[in-house]
Amino acid sequence: MSADDAEIASLVARMSLERKIAQLIQPQINSFTAEDMKTYRFGSYLNGGNGGPYGDEFAPPSEWLRLADEMYDASVQPLPGGEPAIPVMWGTDAVHGHSNIVGATLFPHNIALGAANDADLVRRIGHATAIEIEVTGIDWNFSPTVAVARDDRWGRTYESYSENPDLVAKLGAALIEGQQGVKGSEGYLGAGRVIATAKHFFGDGGTEQGVDQGDVNGDIDALLALHGRPYPAAIDAGVETIMASFNSINGRKMHGNEALLTEVLRGQMGFDGLVVGDWNGHGQVKGCTVTDCPQSLMAGLDIYMVPDDWKALMDSLIAQVKDGTIPMSRIDEAVTRVLRVKQRAGLLGEGAQRPSERGYAGRYEMLASPEHRALAREAVARSQVLLKNNGVLPIKAGANVLVAGTAADDVGQASGGWTLEWQGGRKDQLPRDRFPKATTIWDGLKANVAANGGSAVLSEDGSFDTRPDTAIVVFGEKPYAEFAGDQRDLVFRDEEGLKLLKSFKAQGIPTVALFLSGRPMWMNRELNAADAFVASWLPGSEGAGVADVLTGAREATGRLSFSWPATCEGRPLNSADGALFAFGYGLSLTQSAPLGELSEDCAPLTIVEGAEMFGSGRLGTGVSAFVGRLDGAGFEELMPQMRGDMNGSGVTSRGYDRDAQEDSREISMKAGSYFGLEQSNDTGGVYRIEYAVVTRPTGAVRLRASSADGEENTLDITPQFELAYSKGWREMVISEACVADLGKRIAFESDGEVTFRIASVKREEAAPDTECSF
Repeated sequence: MSADDAEIASLVARMSLERKIAQLIQPQINSFTAEDMKTYRFGSYLNGGNGGPYGDEFAPPSEWLRLADEMYDASVQPLPGGEPAIPVMWGTDAVHGHSNIVGATLFPHNIALGAANDADLVRRIGHATAIEIEVTGIDWNFSPTVAVARDDRWGRTYESYSENPDLVAKLGAALIEGQQGVKGSEGYLGAGRVIATAKHFFGDGGTEQGVDQGDVNGDIDALLALHGRPYPAAIDAGVETIMASFNSINGRKMHGNEALLTEVLRGQMGFDGLVVGDWNGHGQVKGCTVTDCPQSLMAGLDIYMVPDDWKALMDSLIAQVKDGTIPMSRIDEAVTRVLRVKQRAGLLGEGAQRPSERGYAGRYEMLASPEHRALAREAVARSQVLLKNNGVLPIKAGANVLVAGTAADDVGQASGGWTLEWQGGRKDQLPRDRFPKATTIWDGLKANVAANGGSAVLSEDGSFDTRPDTAIVVFGEKPYAEFAGDQRDLVFRDEEGLKLLKSFKAQGIPTVALFLSGRPMWMNRELNAADAFVASWLPGSEGAGVADVLTGAREATGRLSFSWPATCEGRPLNSADGALFAFGYGLSLTQSAPLGELSEDCAPLTIVEGAEMFGSGRLGTGVSAFVGRLDGAGFEELMPQMRGDMNGSGVTSRGYDRDAQEDSREISMKAGSYFGLEQSNDTGGVYRIEYAVVTRPTGAVRLRASSADGEENTLDITPQFELAYSKGWREMVISEACVADLGKRIAFESDGEVTFRIASVKREEAAPDTECSF
């Protein structure tokens, strides 16, 4: 036994059962306090995608570091009887830079780095990200994602480097080395380095129809050869932690799959680090709940990520060890793995330091430093993939350029999901002041065109007084994360960009289409309308890198790491067969490759927008939330999201986990307030609402609908809410049988206080005589 192993064995032998279990529990910062840390001594904790220190997800970096010190200090307070006090470690999702922090560098998402296909570039990005993480006192990053995305309908496609497993393996290993340092080197996990995580083991990119957290089916050896291929490379690179996946393999959830978590990952692949769960993933194992799941520990999980229900899970695990359900040997094995990672990261022993005393901690100038911004700009430029060019690119010196599209001057949209908030947001949700050091695509174009002796004008709607020589249309997917981005096809339904491109084409103005997306999509209509088309992916905070390619300051060297579809239905491609542009395709600026007229036939385009008003934790396309006061005080405003204290109305909304992370909303209403949803276009049909009443209403609750001519009709639903109180999830169908003249707007109003949850709100066609139900 080595000296290090002996030290860990001594610590484990002196720990109480309660302290051992605490090492295996990982809550989120919104659900516990420093006093809880002192009492229970969790082994680790995390900030969720919408979590921030002291309840402020937009807190300045100094507050993140202050909380890190506070939790660390609580974790090392002396314990009675000589029991060792084990320092805690903090984990975060910094998946494209330290993306939870206002003012940090936002690098391109992995799909873009796959298009750049440069391991050294990715390694440098990993190091820069680790430095910025250490600035705020955080120890552990839940990155890289080494999924091999095989169905682009999956909402996490942009977290994958490629459909090609060898490319994923190469770049994933490079990011690990960038974050942790080179295994065996003097600086390994030293200053400017953090613990890395390869995720999600395994098969997350291979679910049927690209459904997030869904089923992966097939011969296990074939699945391992494809989706397991990045993991040996990650292990060889020294990755200290691996995260279990939400998905099932041949019907068995990975969080409870001993054959894969233990026999394959540890036995065949030789992994000796720790396995951490994903957000309440253990609760999806057959026979488990979030608060009761010995099966996951027995299968090989070492840390339960249990954001909110940590106390009840701790209690059940302690009881299960005492009654023999879980042998103490398995507890000691898991604790040993956790302590071994802490030891390698310098968190144990005499040399352990408070977070604020380590490496780059507190050096806030390193957040989006000039060096890191230059690196991000390089990565953006090298990831741009030119798919079509009829000679309009590069933009000629001295040109008069018009830049159109609402995305052109929007850092949030260019950054995608996992940007300050879990789902990210456009500029109406994440305004420019949230990105103090960033440059938008418009900023970059304005500066680069001027440097070439030309002029540039921003006109989001495409209008102009002076006819431009060239128009650049910036458009793309609105930000999303995880299951919220799942699609049934690869149709892009926001037609702002298409309308602008067609308008410029009709006027004979040469156009460049700049498409922001987390995946390849069916773009035949836009390709037909544009003279040049650039797949820009999700570039992040350095939009100037896009301009560098468009103006010729850098060559277009990006090449597709995913096949590009020729048709819209979304069937998996993963080869040149049936692709419009094959894996590896991309033009240089000197190449001209005119496309013939592409087919614009696509049956799925007939799907009605707005039929789902709320689902998977987000508002549907063309849907807004609104709040107000029944006495008319305050100002009613349509809002693109449902979070926090909504407009000071007395209505607050927070994310709630029903089946997945924040897939629902919990709405708390004070007396005299109202809350509702509005479609931009009335799709018609009944309202179908999945809801649960959390607190008994203290006053009357009514449902209010607005007809097409603005007339409002209300229905007293107080008895239904009182009956539904504490009864769990129920379904409400609102038809014209109980509310006449349903329109595009529906609201709840309350004379007292009430709290309820909403999982989904839909408009559906129904028979004319459909009755209301609750």
